[in-house]
Amino acid sequence: MLDSGIIEGFSPVSLREMDSVKLMNRIDSKFLTDESTLARILLDAMARGYMALETEGGKIASYDTLYFDTPGLKMFLDHHNRRLVRQKVRTRVYVDSGLAFLEIKRKNNHGRTRKKRMGIPREEFHDFKADARACAFLADKSDYTAEGLLPSLETVFRRITLVDPAKTERITIDSSLAFRNCRTGREASLGGGIIIEVKQDGRAESTMRRILLEHRVKPVRVSKYCIGVTLTDPAVKANRFKPKVRMIEKQIKLKLI
Repeated sequence: MLDSGIIEGFSPVSLREMDSVKLMNRIDSKFLTDESTLARILLDAMARGYMALETEGGKIASYDTLYFDTPGLKMFLDHHNRRLVRQKVRTRVYVDSGLAFLEIKRKNNHGRTRKKRMGIPREEFHDFKADARACAFLADKSDYTAEGLLPSLETVFRRITLVDPAKTERITIDSSLAFRNCRTGREASLGGGIIIEVKQDGRAESTMRRILLEHRVKPVRVSKYCIGVTLTDPAVKANRFKPKVRMIEKQIKLKLI
C-alpha cells in the first residue's frame, strides 16, 4: 500500500484553485505502474513543485463509478472495434463529499476527450431514469437515451490528483481499483496496479511526462471500463483487449475474485 506520508508532503491546492485546470476538452494519456515505482515518481513530482488536491477527506479521495451501456454493450464494442468517435455514460459519487454526477465522455476522431456532467442526487447513482432533468441532459449531450441503457460495470478506486505549478496539466493517480460486473455478478481487482492519467490541452509541455520517462513508465492505451468488462465477462468479445490484460498481469499482481 502506498505510504500516505509521501502524499502529505505535497503542498495543497483547493478545488477552487483547480477550476483553471478542469480541462473538460483535453488530451488524455494513461500510464500503468506499481506502488513502489509510484512512490519514487511522487517524490520527484514533489521536488518539481507539483501540488496535491486537498478536500475535506484529505489528499486521497475515494470514488465510486457506475458505467452504463446498451443491452448489447455498444459502447464497449465501439472501443473494442477501434471506432474513433465514441462515448461513455456513467454516474459517479465522490464518496468523501457525497456529491454525485451524471457524466458523458465523448472522444472525437482527433483523440480529444470532452466531458459534460450534471449533478444528481446520490440516491440516483444506480438509477437516474426517474429524473427528467438527467434524462433530458443525456439525450441532449449523447447519442443515447436513459431507456436504452442498463448498468454495466461498477468501479471503485482511490485517487490522488496533482497539478503542476503553472496549472497547465492535471494528473490523476488511481489505486485500489476494483470492478463489479452488474450483469454477470463477477468481480476483479488490479491489486497493486496504479493507473496514472496525464490530462492536458496539448499546447503546454508536460513535466510529468518527463518524470514518467525517467522512471521508464511508458504510455499505454487502457480503459478502466473496457478492462473491467474484459476481466468480469468471459462471454464478451474482447480479443483486442486480452493482450493488454496479459501485459497488466506481467506488471502487477492481478486479482480475479
